[in-house]
Amino acid sequence: MMLEITRQMLRDYLNNALPEPELVAVEKAMRDNPEIRELLQEVREQIDLGEHSLGAIWRREHLSCPTRDELGSYLLGACDPGLESYIEFHLNIIGCPICLANRDDLQQRNAEPEEPVRRRRKRIVDSSVQELRKFQGS
Repeated sequence: MMLEITRQMLRDYLNNALPEPELVAVEKAMRDNPEIRELLQEVREQIDLGEHSLGAIWRREHLSCPTRDELGSYLLGACDPGLESYIEFHLNIIGCPICLANRDDLQQRNAEPEEPVRRRRKRIVDSSVQELRKFQGS
């Protein structure tokens, strides 16, 4: 059974908001069908013209997403219960792909052994100090 690819599906595809089965179907359809690729280009151009509704701006700017610092606090168990509840809802119910990726990245960084992290931080600080000295000398 072939899934009909709609303009809305293509908009969701561009916004990384498709469930995996639909994502796979859209990508397969784009590989196999030049008309779907043309339709995707039309949808992209329509988006680029700028939808200026409050909902479009909210989605485009990810205004409901927690910040990376808030996600970090959540992972450390150091945020207030209201924020913790919202982040759990945002990640587990909404399934925001951007925040899920940020969470996964933060978890991976937290799992790194301490010594390489310490060496990397020292290298960054040392290079920053050298740049600051160059700046002060001019």
